[in-house]
Amino acid sequence: MASRPVFLPIVKGDPFSIVKSMEVEFTWSPGLSIAQKQKNIQAIADAACQLHISPILEVSTKSPVDMGRALSAFALKHTLASGEDISIEAAFQSAKVFESGGPFKDLQKASPREARRDPRLSSSGKLKGFELDGHFWPTHLGTAFYDWIYCSSLFRMSNAISPIGTYEGFTDIEFNPKKSLNCQARSCALYVALSRSGRLADLMANPSSFQSLYTVSHSHLKTGDLFD
Repeated sequence: MASRPVFLPIVKGDPFSIVKSMEVEFTWSPGLSIAQKQKNIQAIADAACQLHISPILEVSTKSPVDMGRALSAFALKHTLASGEDISIEAAFQSAKVFESGGPFKDLQKASPREARRDPRLSSSGKLKGFELDGHFWPTHLGTAFYDWIYCSSLFRMSNAISPIGTYEGFTDIEFNPKKSLNCQARSCALYVALSRSGRLADLMANPSSFQSLYTVSHSHLKTGDLFD
């Protein structure tokens, strides 16, 4: 047996939305092929359905659903202040600021895989934060920067992705919470939760508005278990 988180968009009270992470156990099918990964994706969805969580959207390049693949960090585009569209992955990696380097703006023009594997990201010391389009995001804000570039990108194409609001849970077969903090599935769940709460447009007005979600009103959202 294996377990993976399913991220649920939950609206509780006024004025904030949260995302709940629920661990779901399922039978793991070993192997690295897309077919094997999609077996595991289906197994997670089946297990979640038994817990009355349905429908589920897998958000990754391995998703069996067109929308799930289109919303992966490798495919989804973020629009810079210059008007240039780059992948979420390139935006995230290129914005990293370390003790001894960064942000590495040249990575904005790299492919998602090239951006992720750039050796400077592992040889420039401790990560201090993220800087993009003149805004700085310190690491103590947890997943705030990743959530911002993801949710703001979804917001710009809200009409095209309106079916995302019909999903009750989101998964990413590649995400391991023991090894990573940011997750595209959780960011999608956050987008849906904020949309349902009616606060999405206000929070998407500018980065400072969005940062307030992680600082002023809910300081406990700074931690690594941001929406658990």
